[in-house]
Amino acid sequence: MTPERQVRALYTEDTVTVYQAYNPVLGTYAATHGRFPPTYNRDRMTWIKPSFLWMMHRSGWATKHRQERVLAIEITRDGLDWALANAALSHYQPDVHASRAEWAATLRRPVRVQWDPERSLTMRPLPYRSLQVGLSGEAVNLYADSWVVGITDVTELAHRIHALVQSGSLDEATELLPAERAYPLPAETSASLRM
Repeated sequence: MTPERQVRALYTEDTVTVYQAYNPVLGTYAATHGRFPPTYNRDRMTWIKPSFLWMMHRSGWATKHRQERVLAIEITRDGLDWALANAALSHYQPDVHASRAEWAATLRRPVRVQWDPERSLTMRPLPYRSLQVGLSGEAVNLYADSWVVGITDVTELAHRIHALVQSGSLDEATELLPAERAYPLPAETSASLRM
């Protein structure tokens, strides 16, 4: 049985894949050059998602305005581990924080995390959660300049899987999904992320 909160991702010994959706101009540039363009906005929080299906939910299978290109971004595991070790929960949790003031103080950290219901192939909410990681300030610069190892446009894959789902071919669609599995984290990080 899948725990309610568990980081699941496609990963290797050195890297982990996260997903983002962008407009066609930015998405095409990033996939072509393996990096974000000079115009990439580093002044706002950027959210990365280890779950392919949660990205499909968020982007409407790469059809929503300014989310027409879904990118699989391979980053260093050291980068993701640093982000999660320097993260604050997006919402106050009385079983984690001694007070609202203590929680508010954590929001100065460069990373936010939140847990949203994972999605099935049919976009039905599942009884366990999917992690989203918001990067700002120092974390965005590290992400864009140091952590990214490779960028692949997976928009066509998203459309192919969606077409199979729409035709009722769920087994075929499942075979095309990235092989995500539980991602190991230190106990201290897991506790701070309310896992």
